[in-house]
Amino acid sequence: MAAVWKLPVIFLIENNGYGLSTPTSEQYACKHLADRGVGYGMKAVTIDGNNFLEVYHTVKELREYCIREQAPVLLECMTFRMRGHEEASGVKYVPKELIEEWGKKDPVKHYEEFLKNEGLLNDENISTTHALLKKEIEESLAPVFDEPEIIANTSEEMNDVYAPFTPQIITPKKSERELRIVDAISEGLKLAMRKHHNLVLMGQDIAEYGGVFKITEGFVEEFGRERVRNTPICESAIVGAALGLSIKGFKAMMEMQFADFVTVGFNQIINNLAKSYYRWGQNADVVVRMPTGAGVGAGPFHSQSNEAWFTHTPGLKVVYPSNPYDAKGLLLSAFEDPNPVMYFEHKALYRAISGAVPEEYYNIEIGKANLVEEGNDMSIITYGAGVHWAKQQISDFRFQISDFSADLLDLRTLLPFDKEAIERTVKKTGKVLVLHEDCMTGGIGGEISAWISENCFAHLDAPVMRVASLDTPVPFSIPLENNFLAKTRLSEKMKELLEY
Repeated sequence: MAAVWKLPVIFLIENNGYGLSTPTSEQYACKHLADRGVGYGMKAVTIDGNNFLEVYHTVKELREYCIREQAPVLLECMTFRMRGHEEASGVKYVPKELIEEWGKKDPVKHYEEFLKNEGLLNDENISTTHALLKKEIEESLAPVFDEPEIIANTSEEMNDVYAPFTPQIITPKKSERELRIVDAISEGLKLAMRKHHNLVLMGQDIAEYGGVFKITEGFVEEFGRERVRNTPICESAIVGAALGLSIKGFKAMMEMQFADFVTVGFNQIINNLAKSYYRWGQNADVVVRMPTGAGVGAGPFHSQSNEAWFTHTPGLKVVYPSNPYDAKGLLLSAFEDPNPVMYFEHKALYRAISGAVPEEYYNIEIGKANLVEEGNDMSIITYGAGVHWAKQQISDFRFQISDFSADLLDLRTLLPFDKEAIERTVKKTGKVLVLHEDCMTGGIGGEISAWISENCFAHLDAPVMRVASLDTPVPFSIPLENNFLAKTRLSEKMKELLEY
């Protein structure tokens, strides 16, 4: 990505000969890692990493090159690791002759000898300098060792997961204007770009082409290519760049072309975006848009519902709107929140669902569910496409059972989910069905069911029941896909719960 975008970056590799215990000969087949620079189309250099002056002058020259040419460089410094990868591993796996050979190349000793030969240093200077450095190190360490033992405070630990943020909710005027979900998302993006001049959008094919779902069509003309950026196919690099933008005070949005492709950027999301605030107080002001879901015959690699992967990760917020009004309002809230937000949008609902959406800027508080319908016979807790499946089944049941009614709770946010709203509906009806498009095993429905059982058991008149898709990959064939989806088993499960 740095090569394609011509970024002035020095990628410095400290090649110490091993990956923990595995030598580089078993790590890669090329002679030097710098050889890879040719494939990236960037300048690449290999130097003696144990030579102080060579490292200094090379880095100085390459810095000047990067700035002058506005291009990246791959710099490989050849050196050696004289100790284990970490304290426990030791160096038994390293041949003794290698330790001896590299021991003679000690960069500090070599530099001392060079300075002595130049008449700039003598043994007395060296001894004095060593003593001063040792004293400085020990004095600096002393306060650390004198610090009291850490006393765990659960409240403090929980408060350190997310960067503090108090949303300012803007309530819109009533609107009769109808928009599809796809249009509401596009409009929300435009308003966010106009409000936040430091917001940068990144993704595959999102510039002139407008994205595969045409959500950013026309954005380049209004906001320019610096803020609406096509990216190479390297999700990990793009998520990493988004975090880098946040560190520099920008806001960033990355569009996964399909939610399925997030696996390529999983490490950056889980270990960097989610944990950076807890680890070192650096928030990740990043929104990752995730076109998700089945129902369009796109098969196992373009149809997964993988939102539950991220609800297990403290530090992320997970949002999943079911209608145009919520899609716009929650997206604008996601851009205001300084924490990383995974924003799921169902592909099959993009152009299938319309609703009234105010033209002006408004937002919806993340973490608050919406009671879509009210009733007494049961509570259906769901989100995304599940909301529309449940509405249809509730309507169908009314034709069969004249006085049938149900609470329909749209979660809207999956992390954190609205426990207060769940508790209210459980206490009201006593019968609960949790519905989601994701596969049954490991889906968030299991977590919600467990929470209800632990906290609302006394109010239940039946076991908490779940309806989910099959524990299989998503089939290509439409009949097989329909059989896979949770909606196929919804009516039967509602009857079972009603009759319990």
